[in-house]
Amino acid sequence: MANTFKNYTDTGIGTSASTSYTVATSTTAVMIGMTVANVTASQIKIDVQCANAYLVKGAAIPSGGALSVLDGKIILETADTVVVTSDTASSADVIISVLEQT
Repeated sequence: MANTFKNYTDTGIGTSASTSYTVATSTTAVMIGMTVANVTASQIKIDVQCANAYLVKGAAIPSGGALSVLDGKIILETADTVVVTSDTASSADVIISVLEQT
């Protein structure tokens, strides 16, 4: 079983749900970090769902600020997704750090 550390990014997230990460076939992933940055001049609110459960809902991020979404590790199985939505168009950038086991 190979273990590989990877970062995934998603930029310009807005009011439509954006799938920022999907676990590949025959893979288990340990999500070890996730940061959402506000790239606008105004406060935004974000939702983050993981495997169809909310990690945060309506979390406020000030202009130019960032939010570290995780307070620990999360195990993700094949086809699980991480979905991010903002209340403002093209307002958020995301970086997700995972350890993928194949």
